[in-house]
Amino acid sequence: METDLEAKKINIKYITNARMPTEKAHGYQICKMCEDFSNCGVEIELIVPKRDNHIKETIFGFYNLEKNYSIKKIKSFDFFKLQKVIGSRLSHYLQSLTFLFHLCFLKVDGNEIIYTRNPGIIFLFKMRGCKTVYECHDWFSRSKILSLFFLKKCDFIITTNNFIKKEFLKNKFNKDRLCVAPNGVNLEMFDLSLNKKEAVEKLSLDKMIKDSLLNNLVLLYTGSFRTMGESKGIDEILEALVRLKNKNIIFIAVGGNKSDIKYYESKAKNLNLKNALFLDKVNQNKLAIFQKASDILLMPFPNKAHYKYFMTPLKTFEYMASKRPIIASDLPSIREILDDNTALFCRPDSIDSLVEKINDLISNKNLVERITKNAYTKVQQYTWKKRAQKILNFIK
Repeated sequence: METDLEAKKINIKYITNARMPTEKAHGYQICKMCEDFSNCGVEIELIVPKRDNHIKETIFGFYNLEKNYSIKKIKSFDFFKLQKVIGSRLSHYLQSLTFLFHLCFLKVDGNEIIYTRNPGIIFLFKMRGCKTVYECHDWFSRSKILSLFFLKKCDFIITTNNFIKKEFLKNKFNKDRLCVAPNGVNLEMFDLSLNKKEAVEKLSLDKMIKDSLLNNLVLLYTGSFRTMGESKGIDEILEALVRLKNKNIIFIAVGGNKSDIKYYESKAKNLNLKNALFLDKVNQNKLAIFQKASDILLMPFPNKAHYKYFMTPLKTFEYMASKRPIIASDLPSIREILDDNTALFCRPDSIDSLVEKINDLISNKNLVERITKNAYTKVQQYTWKKRAQKILNFIK
């Protein structure tokens, strides 16, 4: 018997104005969704601009994805090469305009759906009479009025949490056009059958560091260290390290760029910390191994609007799949996924609270077993393929 999706063949052009591949989380999320849309029977093409890229691997190779969809690169002058001269904002503006201009000549037929995370692309293709889907990962700041104007005639809007959906409803968007679909995880990648010792041995680190990891409790943070120059919780982690009475602890942060690594190495030195290690970005496979080489996973996000209401970080689901205990800031956006049965919550921006929760996990093995087991069970519902199926059933 044919499924609904098989009975009604779906063709999608996923268009994104981004350098691909990229180390940033949105790149993996977009390309992984394309893979799983394809695995659900969709004919899909990813369309990106041609841009200078220091990453020489293909999208499929860099993200370790199945080569089951096509990629089209559109010639578009890379204004980000002039960023140091004209500034990042003007570079972004000109890059967007140029890419939109070239998209005017992209061939589309009446059966194809335009899927994007860019309001301007929605507006362009609605003017061309296309069916459109917009995926929203944050609420708008300066561009709110223009973005909402561009999205008024969008056929479907996918939001990653209920807070974003409520903002659309406040702005009089039809609830029948809105679907909440949180991010997901590749369980095959992050649910590794490795104990801590086996994971540590697989890491490309000096023997002295490996020995330290095996002989100490390892706290781990993954992802970018700062956003727009603002802390994402690493400052609080370093201060907590100073206050922890248990000195047999090592903190590792994986995912920084060169400037942020230098910044935090300097901060750790000023705090006289010798048990903090800051590492560059790694691919998803290596990230999964780092998580298995750790004892406690941290995401103490600050109490700011983006983190409080609108984010749905990939690390939440990756942490849950790793069978390691999680300490997270007690924020509404985090509680959309985690609860008191799946994580420990610290007060945001509170070093004392973070220290308290770390000590709770150190001293209570039953607590560790309970929340890790519950988090692992709960994350089974948040796979990328299930997310793709939910979206396709909504837009078909």
